[in-house]
Amino acid sequence: MSETVVMLLAGGGGTRLGILAHLRAKPAVPFGGMYRIIDFTLSNVMNSGISTVAVLTQYKPLSLMWHLGTGEPWDMIGRTRGVKILPPRTGERDSDWYRGTADAVRQNMSYVDRFDPKEILILSGDHIYYMDYAPMIRFHREKEADLTIAMMEVPWEETRQFGVAKTDENGRIVLWQEKPEDAASNLASMGIYVFDAAYLRGALGRSSGSDFGHHVIPTALEKDRVFAYPFQGYWRDVGTLQAYWEANRDMLDPASGLDPEAWRTRTNLEEAGRLGDRPPTHIAPPAKITASVIGPGCRIEGEVTRSVLSPGVVVGKGARVEDSVIMHDAVVGEKVVLRRVIADKQCRIGGGAHLGSGGEGVPNEEFPKQLFTGLTVVGKDAAIPAGAEVGANSILFPGLRERDWPSRKIDPGSTLRA
Repeated sequence: MSETVVMLLAGGGGTRLGILAHLRAKPAVPFGGMYRIIDFTLSNVMNSGISTVAVLTQYKPLSLMWHLGTGEPWDMIGRTRGVKILPPRTGERDSDWYRGTADAVRQNMSYVDRFDPKEILILSGDHIYYMDYAPMIRFHREKEADLTIAMMEVPWEETRQFGVAKTDENGRIVLWQEKPEDAASNLASMGIYVFDAAYLRGALGRSSGSDFGHHVIPTALEKDRVFAYPFQGYWRDVGTLQAYWEANRDMLDPASGLDPEAWRTRTNLEEAGRLGDRPPTHIAPPAKITASVIGPGCRIEGEVTRSVLSPGVVVGKGARVEDSVIMHDAVVGEKVVLRRVIADKQCRIGGGAHLGSGGEGVPNEEFPKQLFTGLTVVGKDAAIPAGAEVGANSILFPGLRERDWPSRKIDPGSTLRA
């Protein structure tokens, strides 16, 4: 795969992930206990034998940059291999941020050109999946395609979230709809594109459009060779809070198909405060753990059920953590009850607090499209006072302090800010 260069789009703000992406780029959000979302795409690149990756950043990239480091965890370091982080560039006539996926690639083609690749593989850094890209690249070459798009069938009710296509008997795309209200097909784009390098240069030069799905692909269909590469396997877009929570839950189900260890998924174990120097997890009687993922360095004295805990989490005596995702170094006090909670790093939940109890049918008043399924989200470094009662579909912003609480009882669907 030395003739292929990867352009990995990792600049999205992740507005649908709410406060989880408030302080970081979406691909940098922790996932599954010990990983970050971008680890899955980077590991796929490594396992596919591709050695050159350009990571296009934009929104709050610092935690992502620290995580990527030199690229060594993914074997992307050496004279002929590497991960290069490309921040937004200042154009000749404006200094705005990228206007879309195609615009981001267009602004960075000069970097890619120095490698003179045969193909350019464009990936997204915010999906959870396993894929060997080598067969897709071979498919692209065999079809003599200008553009090949990885696609899979999704439930019909989800088609409005994707670009969808119809193909002929040879797999050539003959109809494209971008996030349609009334889809003609349930064959959905995975946001994985293989372009002939020379063709992409010309297409970006001819088009002023800023987005692949809305502009480049529809124009290409008019006269160029665009094919769908069929994919079957686990793949999930974790761009919403519900999808993120469900994907973490898939970590607990052997039948889900999500298996990072079998996929040889790597992460940066030496990133400050994460895994490298963690002691073993301590489980003290009468702790009880059922169907859960527990990271290193945790201290468990309560009950953890169907939950994912990142390294360093503390669960106090008599506490119950159910159907929740708790990130690094969060402290769950004694006799706390958490139900369907996503808690970001270093939050502190005071003794006797109850989060996520009642009001599951009441959507968040301020962000009804983000939070309406009964989850409760706690931001990074937020402090929840002892004895607090927080209803479902509530959002507690990062950095919240006890002085910011109007009362100890927070109604379902509420939002609290520092």
